[in-house]
Amino acid sequence: MTTVTRSTGGTTSVDVAEAVRAVRASSRRRQLLDAAVAVMGRTGFHQMSMQALADEADVSVGLFYKYFGSKEDILLAAIIDILEAFRDQLQPAMDQAGDDPVMRLIAGFRQYTTIVDQNRDAVVLTYRESRTLDADGRERIKELEVETSAPMRDAISAGIDAGLMNEVDPDLVVFDLMMLAHGWALKHWHFAPHQLAGYIAAQLRFTLPALVVGDKLDEYLATI
Repeated sequence: MTTVTRSTGGTTSVDVAEAVRAVRASSRRRQLLDAAVAVMGRTGFHQMSMQALADEADVSVGLFYKYFGSKEDILLAAIIDILEAFRDQLQPAMDQAGDDPVMRLIAGFRQYTTIVDQNRDAVVLTYRESRTLDADGRERIKELEVETSAPMRDAISAGIDAGLMNEVDPDLVVFDLMMLAHGWALKHWHFAPHQLAGYIAAQLRFTLPALVVGDKLDEYLATI
């Protein structure tokens, strides 16, 4: 018979063991994805070998297959990983900015570009290799891109409704902003001297005049 120890808070030793295993599995998966991004960044997807991945991560080839069924699965997982970072981190950052839709949009663009900075290699990989995915994989990426952009799109729509922003196409604007954020990774060799904060500020000064109504613009530019 298995004895289960229960704490006063209701947590059992089994619960703790499962939580530890989950953390270890997540950490190991993170290690493998980081290794995959590094290798694909050097060799490209098609030239990447499972042995090269294993060497980069300092694990066995068999361990990679434990987590991922194929090279294509690894590529899809690496791309989804960064898109999920956008999805999970964007809304909380915007919520901290309060209710003003323009300030929320500013906070969203700042956080989005910061995530790009933290994942520059993965962003470049997404642009370079996503066409390699099968139809289902490409569709999943498209769905996630729309999902991750929703908070900024909502802020633009709210700004228009509140009379703070001009009548623009929210979908067009939000994807323009995403492209500007991606530019930090795609053209980092050129923009790096600006440093991240300078790049974000410069892009906001460029875009806000087209979005914010004239009598409110200076007020928001002063916050950048």
